Amino acid sequence: MKKPKPKISAHPKDIRKILLTVLASTLVLQLFAQNSDSTNMVSRRNRQNSKRDRMNNLLRMEEEGDLIFNKHNIFGIRLASDGYGINFEKGKFKSPRRTLLFQFELNEKKDPKEHHISATSDGINFSSVVPYKLNNLYEFKMAIGEERLLGGKGNRNGVAVTYLYSFGGTLGMLKPYYLDVQNQVTGASFRKTYDQMVADTASGDVITGASGFTVGWGNLTIKPAVNARQAMRFDYGRLNQSVAAIEVGLTEEFYFSKIPLVYLVNQRRFFFNAYVAILFGNRK
Repeated sequence: MKKPKPKISAHPKDIRKILLTVLASTLVLQLFAQNSDSTNMVSRRNRQNSKRDRMNNLLRMEEEGDLIFNKHNIFGIRLASDGYGINFEKGKFKSPRRTLLFQFELNEKKDPKEHHISATSDGINFSSVVPYKLNNLYEFKMAIGEERLLGGKGNRNGVAVTYLYSFGGTLGMLKPYYLDVQNQVTGASFRKTYDQMVADTASGDVITGASGFTVGWGNLTIKPAVNARQAMRFDYGRLNQSVAAIEVGLTEEFYFSKIPLVYLVNQRRFFFNAYVAILFGNRK
Protein backbone atom coordinates (compact mmCIF):
# COMPACT_ATOMS: atom_id res chain seq x y z
CA MET A 1 0.00 0.00 0.00
CA LYS A 2 1.16 3.51 -0.81
CA LYS A 3 1.88 5.72 2.08
CA PRO A 4 -0.25 8.88 2.09
CA LYS A 5 1.63 12.11 1.38
CA PRO A 6 2.00 14.24 4.46
CA LYS A 7 0.05 17.51 4.41
CA ILE A 8 2.14 20.66 4.71
CA SER A 9 0.56 23.43 6.70
CA ALA A 10 1.94 26.98 7.01
CA HIS A 11 3.06 27.93 10.41
CA PRO A 12 1.43 31.11 11.74
CA LYS A 13 4.86 32.67 12.19
CA ASP A 14 5.65 32.14 8.48
CA ILE A 15 2.39 33.81 7.47
CA ARG A 16 3.21 36.83 9.60
CA LYS A 17 6.64 37.07 8.00
CA ILE A 18 5.11 37.02 4.51
CA LEU A 19 2.56 39.69 5.42
CA LEU A 20 5.22 41.87 6.99
CA THR A 21 7.42 41.54 3.85
CA VAL A 22 4.56 42.50 1.53
CA LEU A 23 3.66 45.44 3.76
CA ALA A 24 7.25 46.64 3.92
CA SER A 25 7.63 46.35 0.13
CA THR A 26 4.45 48.37 -0.39
CA LEU A 27 5.67 51.10 1.94
CA VAL A 28 9.06 51.25 0.20
CA LEU A 29 7.39 51.55 -3.25
CA GLN A 30 5.12 54.34 -2.01
CA LEU A 31 8.06 56.21 -0.51
CA PHE A 32 10.02 55.82 -3.77
CA ALA A 33 7.06 57.09 -5.80
CA GLN A 34 6.66 60.08 -3.48
CA ASN A 35 10.37 60.87 -3.72
CA SER A 36 10.23 60.60 -7.51
CA ASP A 37 7.20 62.93 -7.68
CA SER A 38 8.91 65.33 -5.30
CA THR A 39 12.07 65.31 -7.47
CA ASN A 40 10.03 65.96 -10.64
CA MET A 41 8.19 68.82 -8.96
CA VAL A 42 11.48 70.37 -7.81
CA SER A 43 12.99 69.99 -11.28
CA ARG A 44 9.89 71.53 -12.91
CA ARG A 45 9.90 74.35 -10.38
CA ASN A 46 13.60 74.99 -11.05
CA ARG A 47 12.97 75.17 -14.80
CA GLN A 48 10.09 77.58 -14.27
CA ASN A 49 12.23 79.73 -11.96
CA SER A 50 15.10 79.69 -14.46
CA LYS A 51 12.79 80.75 -17.29
CA ARG A 52 11.27 83.49 -15.13
CA ASP A 53 14.72 84.73 -14.10
CA ARG A 54 15.86 84.77 -17.73
CA MET A 55 12.80 86.75 -18.84
CA ASN A 56 13.23 89.16 -15.92
CA ASN A 57 16.87 89.61 -16.86
CA LEU A 58 15.93 90.29 -20.49
CA LEU A 59 13.30 92.80 -19.40
CA ARG A 60 15.79 94.49 -17.07
CA MET A 61 18.35 94.71 -19.88
CA GLU A 62 15.60 96.07 -22.14
CA GLU A 63 14.77 98.74 -19.58
CA GLU A 64 18.43 99.68 -19.16
CA GLY A 65 19.16 99.61 -22.90
CA ASP A 66 22.06 97.14 -22.55
CA LEU A 67 23.12 94.68 -25.26
CA ILE A 68 25.06 92.06 -23.32
CA PHE A 69 25.28 88.89 -25.43
CA ASN A 70 27.92 86.66 -27.00
CA LYS A 71 26.85 86.66 -30.65
CA HIS A 72 24.06 87.40 -33.13
CA ASN A 73 22.77 86.00 -36.42
CA ILE A 74 20.91 88.39 -38.73
CA PHE A 75 19.21 87.90 -42.09
CA GLY A 76 18.16 90.79 -44.32
CA ILE A 77 16.51 91.93 -47.54
CA ARG A 78 17.93 95.07 -49.14
CA LEU A 79 16.77 97.44 -51.86
CA ALA A 80 19.46 99.65 -53.40
CA SER A 81 19.52 102.48 -55.89
CA ASP A 82 21.14 100.10 -58.40
CA GLY A 83 19.64 96.73 -57.55
CA TYR A 84 18.49 94.44 -54.76
CA GLY A 85 19.75 91.50 -52.71
CA ILE A 86 19.74 89.38 -49.58
CA ASN A 87 22.35 89.17 -46.83
CA PHE A 88 23.44 87.24 -43.74
CA GLU A 89 25.46 88.69 -40.88
CA LYS A 90 27.21 86.96 -38.00
CA GLY A 91 28.30 89.13 -35.08
CA LYS A 92 30.63 88.46 -32.16
CA PHE A 93 30.29 90.83 -29.20
CA LYS A 94 33.57 92.39 -28.07
CA SER A 95 31.96 94.71 -25.49
CA PRO A 96 28.46 96.07 -24.72
CA ARG A 97 29.08 98.80 -27.33
CA ARG A 98 31.26 97.06 -29.94
CA THR A 99 30.52 94.03 -32.12
CA LEU A 100 32.76 92.32 -34.69
CA LEU A 101 30.82 91.64 -37.91
CA PHE A 102 31.15 88.99 -40.63
CA GLN A 103 28.87 89.78 -43.59
CA PHE A 104 27.79 87.75 -46.64
CA GLU A 105 25.62 89.14 -49.40
CA LEU A 106 24.12 88.12 -52.75
CA ASN A 107 22.94 90.92 -55.09
CA GLU A 108 21.88 91.71 -58.61
CA LYS A 109 23.18 95.05 -59.87
CA LYS A 110 21.41 97.07 -62.55
CA ASP A 111 22.34 100.10 -64.60
CA PRO A 112 20.16 103.20 -63.93
CA LYS A 113 19.43 103.45 -67.67
CA GLU A 114 17.78 100.01 -67.81
CA HIS A 115 14.04 99.84 -68.49
CA HIS A 116 11.67 97.09 -69.63
CA ILE A 117 9.54 97.16 -72.76
CA SER A 118 7.24 94.57 -74.34
CA ALA A 119 8.43 92.98 -77.58
CA THR A 120 5.89 92.79 -80.43
CA SER A 121 6.10 90.72 -83.60
CA ASP A 122 3.24 90.46 -86.15
CA GLY A 123 0.87 91.98 -83.63
CA ILE A 124 1.76 89.39 -80.95
CA ASN A 125 3.13 90.58 -77.58
CA PHE A 126 6.02 88.55 -76.18
CA SER A 127 7.91 88.66 -72.86
CA SER A 128 9.39 92.01 -71.86
CA VAL A 129 12.97 92.86 -72.77
CA VAL A 130 15.54 95.42 -71.62
CA PRO A 131 16.68 97.37 -74.72
CA TYR A 132 20.45 97.41 -75.36
CA LYS A 133 21.21 95.34 -72.25
CA LEU A 134 24.45 93.38 -72.63
CA ASN A 135 24.91 91.51 -69.35
CA ASN A 136 23.39 90.70 -65.98
CA LEU A 137 25.71 91.35 -63.03
CA TYR A 138 25.33 89.19 -59.92
CA GLU A 139 27.53 89.72 -56.89
CA PHE A 140 28.63 87.57 -53.98
CA LYS A 141 30.15 89.81 -51.31
CA MET A 142 32.12 88.98 -48.16
CA ALA A 143 33.17 91.61 -45.65
CA ILE A 144 34.43 92.10 -42.11
CA GLY A 145 33.56 95.14 -40.04
CA GLU A 146 32.43 96.58 -36.74
CA GLU A 147 29.18 97.80 -35.23
CA ARG A 148 29.17 100.48 -32.53
CA LEU A 149 26.27 101.27 -30.23
CA LEU A 150 25.45 104.99 -30.26
CA GLY A 151 22.29 104.91 -28.15
CA GLY A 152 20.56 102.11 -26.24
CA LYS A 153 16.83 101.58 -26.21
CA GLY A 154 16.44 103.20 -22.80
CA ASN A 155 13.06 101.50 -22.30
CA ARG A 156 11.09 98.55 -23.61
CA ASN A 157 9.56 100.52 -26.47
CA GLY A 158 12.74 102.38 -27.40
CA VAL A 159 15.02 102.05 -30.43
CA ALA A 160 18.71 101.12 -30.31
CA VAL A 161 20.83 103.12 -32.75
CA THR A 162 24.13 101.72 -34.03
CA TYR A 163 26.73 102.75 -36.60
CA LEU A 164 28.57 100.13 -38.66
CA TYR A 165 31.25 99.94 -41.31
CA SER A 166 32.87 97.07 -43.22
CA PHE A 167 35.41 96.25 -45.92
CA GLY A 168 35.75 93.15 -48.06
CA GLY A 169 35.90 91.44 -51.43
CA THR A 170 33.31 90.97 -54.18
CA LEU A 171 33.00 88.15 -56.68
CA GLY A 172 31.18 89.61 -59.67
CA MET A 173 29.44 87.17 -62.03
CA LEU A 174 28.76 88.64 -65.47
CA LYS A 175 26.13 86.65 -67.39
CA PRO A 176 25.34 87.53 -71.04
CA TYR A 177 21.80 88.82 -71.63
CA TYR A 178 20.26 86.73 -74.43
CA LEU A 179 17.27 87.60 -76.63
CA ASP A 180 14.85 85.27 -78.39
CA VAL A 181 14.82 86.26 -82.06
CA GLN A 182 13.06 85.03 -85.20
CA ASN A 183 14.24 85.38 -88.78
CA GLN A 184 11.58 86.99 -90.98
CA VAL A 185 12.80 85.17 -94.08
CA THR A 186 13.28 81.60 -92.87
CA GLY A 187 11.02 81.70 -89.79
CA ALA A 188 13.80 80.09 -87.72
CA SER A 189 14.00 80.95 -84.00
CA PHE A 190 17.23 81.21 -82.01
CA ARG A 191 19.03 83.32 -79.39
CA LYS A 192 21.38 86.29 -79.77
CA THR A 193 22.97 88.99 -77.66
CA TYR A 194 22.70 92.70 -78.55
CA ASP A 195 26.32 92.64 -79.68
CA GLN A 196 25.46 89.90 -82.17
CA MET A 197 22.31 91.74 -83.31
CA VAL A 198 24.32 94.91 -84.02
CA ALA A 199 27.02 92.98 -85.84
CA ASP A 200 24.46 91.28 -88.12
CA THR A 201 22.07 94.10 -89.09
CA ALA A 202 21.21 92.61 -92.50
CA SER A 203 19.95 89.28 -91.14
CA GLY A 204 16.28 90.29 -90.90
CA ASP A 205 15.98 89.06 -87.32
CA VAL A 206 13.15 90.30 -85.08
CA ILE A 207 13.26 90.23 -81.28
CA THR A 208 10.42 88.21 -79.76
CA GLY A 209 11.42 88.41 -76.09
CA ALA A 210 14.06 87.84 -73.45
CA SER A 211 15.55 84.36 -73.10
CA GLY A 212 15.23 84.37 -69.31
CA PHE A 213 17.25 83.81 -66.16
CA THR A 214 18.38 80.27 -66.93
CA VAL A 215 20.06 81.12 -70.26
CA GLY A 216 23.69 82.25 -70.46
CA TRP A 217 25.24 80.65 -67.39
CA GLY A 218 27.58 78.62 -69.55
CA ASN A 219 29.23 81.85 -70.72
CA LEU A 220 29.70 83.35 -67.24
CA THR A 221 32.64 85.72 -66.69
CA ILE A 222 34.13 86.30 -63.23
CA LYS A 223 34.91 89.90 -62.26
CA PRO A 224 36.66 90.48 -58.88
CA ALA A 225 36.25 93.70 -56.88
CA VAL A 226 36.65 95.25 -53.42
CA ASN A 227 33.81 96.81 -51.43
CA ALA A 228 33.15 99.12 -48.48
CA ARG A 229 30.03 100.02 -46.50
CA GLN A 230 28.88 102.64 -43.99
CA ALA A 231 25.43 102.43 -42.42
CA MET A 232 23.11 103.33 -39.55
CA ARG A 233 20.96 100.63 -37.95
CA PHE A 234 17.75 101.23 -35.99
CA ASP A 235 16.70 98.22 -33.90
CA TYR A 236 13.12 98.41 -32.62
CA GLY A 237 12.77 94.76 -31.45
CA ARG A 238 10.65 94.29 -28.32
CA LEU A 239 13.40 92.32 -26.52
CA ASN A 240 17.15 92.64 -26.90
CA GLN A 241 17.27 88.88 -27.49
CA SER A 242 15.62 89.41 -30.90
CA VAL A 243 16.62 91.68 -33.79
CA ALA A 244 14.02 93.61 -35.79
CA ALA A 245 15.75 96.53 -37.48
CA ILE A 246 15.92 98.89 -40.42
CA GLU A 247 19.31 99.75 -41.88
CA VAL A 248 20.15 102.63 -44.22
CA GLY A 249 23.56 103.16 -45.71
CA LEU A 250 25.99 103.59 -48.57
CA THR A 251 28.16 101.05 -50.39
CA GLU A 252 31.11 101.49 -52.72
CA GLU A 253 32.60 98.89 -55.07
CA PHE A 254 35.69 99.02 -57.25
CA TYR A 255 36.09 96.38 -59.96
CA PHE A 256 39.52 95.58 -61.40
CA SER A 257 38.10 95.73 -64.95
CA LYS A 258 35.28 97.64 -66.62
CA ILE A 259 31.76 96.18 -66.40
CA PRO A 260 29.67 96.27 -69.63
CA LEU A 261 26.00 96.36 -68.67
CA VAL A 262 24.20 98.40 -71.37
CA TYR A 263 25.16 98.97 -75.01
CA LEU A 264 26.56 102.45 -75.80
CA VAL A 265 26.65 103.38 -72.07
CA ASN A 266 30.04 104.16 -70.56
CA GLN A 267 31.50 101.11 -68.88
CA ARG A 268 32.50 101.67 -65.24
CA ARG A 269 34.82 100.19 -62.64
CA PHE A 270 33.46 102.13 -59.65
CA PHE A 271 29.89 101.71 -58.39
CA PHE A 272 28.26 103.76 -55.63
CA ASN A 273 24.77 103.27 -54.22
CA ALA A 274 22.44 104.04 -51.35
CA TYR A 275 20.29 101.32 -49.84
CA VAL A 276 17.70 100.44 -47.22
CA ALA A 277 17.44 96.98 -45.63
CA ILE A 278 14.97 95.14 -43.40
CA LEU A 279 16.76 92.92 -40.85
CA PHE A 280 15.58 90.17 -38.53
CA GLY A 281 17.46 87.70 -36.32
CA ASN A 282 18.44 86.82 -32.76
CA ARG A 283 21.13 87.31 -30.12
CA LYS A 284 22.54 84.61 -27.85
